Order: sequence, then structure tokens, then C-alpha cells
Amino acid sequence: MIRPIVPNDRDNLIALASAIALFEPDEVADIARMLSEHFSNSSKHRDMWFTDEENGELISIAYVAPERMTEGTWNLYLIAVHPRYQKQGRGAALLDYVKQTLVDLKARVLLVETLALDEFEYVRQFYQKSGFEEEARIREFYAAGADKVIFWQTLAQT
Repeated sequence: MIRPIVPNDRDNLIALASAIALFEPDEVADIARMLSEHFSNSSKHRDMWFTDEENGELISIAYVAPERMTEGTWNLYLIAVHPRYQKQGRGAALLDYVKQTLVDLKARVLLVETLALDEFEYVRQFYQKSGFEEEARIREFYAAGADKVIFWQTLAQT
């Protein structure tokens, strides 16, 4: 069942992030910090976290927040599925849930950023298959030879 996260999810979400090969240890620490901030200041932020729970296990995570100084533009900063549940449509279902939530909030645009490295080709294909269009590339953004790819999707027709 896909749902917004609750405070009791924190430790399980950190364990989930650790299990997903996509995240380095320092990135898992960042996720832990962000979750702590979210729960300690939830009334001050408009960011949203979601998870998919199956038989009591959290199997995916998504994080979206509004872009500052924009009208209805949001950024999907994180979406990932536990390796045991990948390639089963779980990521697509979670993304659809996030998009519908944003449509209900009258959001206009959803952005997502990822690496242009070969090992992230499947990630870029996922976004394209989900209706995103490549909008921009910033060369050498993350590191030498590691470009940032920005994908864009309108939420008007979602």
C-alpha cells in the first residue's frame, strides 16, 4: 500500500536506503538527516515523503518538494525501490501516486534530476517511459565526467 510516511517509518526507511545500491553511505546519512528534519519541522515544510508497504515491510521511498520562487513547480529528489521488488512496476506505481498527489495540490510541473553516467541509463529510461522529457544537461555537474540530466513533465494532463 502506497502512503505518506509516518515517524515510526524513519529507521526502516534508512535501512531501505542502505539496501538500495543507488546510495553511497554519505547519501544514506543525508536521507537520515532529511527524515529527522521532516519529522521535527513537519509543519514548516511542504515537502512530502512516500513509501510502499507490503506485509509490514517498506519497499520503496520517494521524496518531493516544491521549487522555491516558482508557481506550482515541484522536484522529485528521490525515488527508489528495494532490489527484491524492482522491475515489478513498483517504482511506476509510486511515481504515479506522487504525481496524482501533486495534481490534487494543483501543481503544474514536476522535475527530476539524475546522472548521465552509463550505469544510470536504466534510471533515465524509467523517467522517459513515465512521460518525462529530457529538458537540460549540465556538464560536469556532479564531478568530472558526471553530467546532470534534468527531466521535465507537465502535470496538467496527469
